[in-house]
Amino acid sequence: MVLEIDNIELSYGDKFILNGIYIKAEKGKVTGILGRNGSGKSSLLKIVFGHLKPQNKLVRINGKHQSKPLYLSKKVKYLSQVDTIPKDIPLKRVFTLFDLSWKDFVRTFETFQKYQNPQIYDLSGGEKRIIETYLMLMSPGEIVLLDEPFSNITPLYVELFTKLIQKEKENKIILITDHMYHHILDVSDDLYLFKNNTSILIKDPNQLIDYGYLSHLQ
Repeated sequence: MVLEIDNIELSYGDKFILNGIYIKAEKGKVTGILGRNGSGKSSLLKIVFGHLKPQNKLVRINGKHQSKPLYLSKKVKYLSQVDTIPKDIPLKRVFTLFDLSWKDFVRTFETFQKYQNPQIYDLSGGEKRIIETYLMLMSPGEIVLLDEPFSNITPLYVELFTKLIQKEKENKIILITDHMYHHILDVSDDLYLFKNNTSILIKDPNQLIDYGYLSHLQ
C-alpha cells in the first residue's frame, strides 16, 4: 500500500502554512516528518485524517484519489496532541473497544500492573500519552498518523515504542512527526523536512544541517 499526499495548500488570510507539499508513505516503512514549530507538521496530519480542510489537497492510496476524509474509511488511526480518551470509561473497556488486550499491554508496559481497573483520570500526563500512543499504533488499521508520540514519556518507553513501531510497520503505513528529531531519525526509513511552507525529501541526515534545521548531528 502506498499513500501519497500531494499539492497541499493551507493558508490563513495572506499567510501560507503549507504550499506544494508532497509526501509518499509506504507500508513496510516509517515515514518521518521534521520541521520547526509552526512549520505545518501537525496541520498536515490533521488534513490527511480529515479534521482540517485546506484550500487544496490530493490524497491518493495506491494511485487512487480519495475524495472523502480518510477517517470515514475506519482504516486510519490518528494520535493527536490533545487528549482523546473519555475520562469516565475504564481503560480495560477502552482497550476492548480498540480490539486490544489490557493484559498484553501491561506485559510490555510493566509499570501499569499496579492499576487494577484504572480510568484515564488515574494516570499522569505521561502515562496517558503512553496509553493513547499504544492504542493508535497497535489497534487494527492500515494507516497510522502519530503526532509527537515521544513527548512527555521516559527514554525507556521511547525505546519500547520504537521497537513496536518497527514491528507494526510491516503491515501498516506509519507517518510520524516529533520535535525530538533524534528519535525520528532513529525510527524513520524515509524522511521529509518542512521548510519555507514546502516539503523536502531528505536522503542524507547531513542535509538537515545544510538546510539550517540542525547546527550539528549528535
